[in-house]
Amino acid sequence: MNALFDLSGKVAIVTGGNGGIGLGMATGLSAAGATVVVAGRNSEKNASAVAQLLAAGGKAIAIEVDVQLEASCHRMVEQTVAALGRVDILVNNAGMNIRKQPQAYALAEWNQVLQTNLTSAFSCSQAVYSEFKNQGAGKIINIGSMMSIFGASFATPYAASKGGLVQMTKAMACAWAADNIQVNAVLPGWIDTALTRQARTDVSGLHERVLDRTPAKRWGEPGDFGGIAVFLASAASDFLTGTAIPVDGGYSVQG
Repeated sequence: MNALFDLSGKVAIVTGGNGGIGLGMATGLSAAGATVVVAGRNSEKNASAVAQLLAAGGKAIAIEVDVQLEASCHRMVEQTVAALGRVDILVNNAGMNIRKQPQAYALAEWNQVLQTNLTSAFSCSQAVYSEFKNQGAGKIINIGSMMSIFGASFATPYAASKGGLVQMTKAMACAWAADNIQVNAVLPGWIDTALTRQARTDVSGLHERVLDRTPAKRWGEPGDFGGIAVFLASAASDFLTGTAIPVDGGYSVQG
């Protein structure tokens, strides 16, 4: 393996790593040699994801976490260090959506989406900071969305959370660059996951509109995120920080 992309000896936490894009990234990180911590609320899904990574020859453990709770985010990091001795990479992937028109949201729904998608990434990043600083290096990968760029009538809190995530990425990149911590964001396009399958049920004509606008003429797959995860987690990206990289089959550049 090219040394630039070799993650042997590294430990990566992936929140929401038990399915979808998170599992796609976890699979890529594992194949590059990292030991992966699958962090999620659903212990059965966590165990299934770990089994899949182990069956492919990787190294992985599961840690149950509720990213909406600050204390749980800190426990996740503490448990990782206790079990594996270190943490080198954090993928802030946990997320959710509630699809309604803006006037129809209850404030509790707004708060739930912001807490899950944005505040949790802040809490998890704070939780790993001292570990990264003490060892002199670290990588944070935040999972944004096309809704960081575009608007959608049915995704007001989701878009706010993902737009905020990109700006948080830039601010943290500036703050922590002197500590040799790189913070970058990935902006998935329309990816075939449980979340978007529900969207295709909720939003009439979405499938056709996505295919029409995407130059690649297909929905993305979770496996499409293994490579970008390895790049942003490895020495290959040591001078790259504060970016937001679309992985979208050309969706965001199509006029």
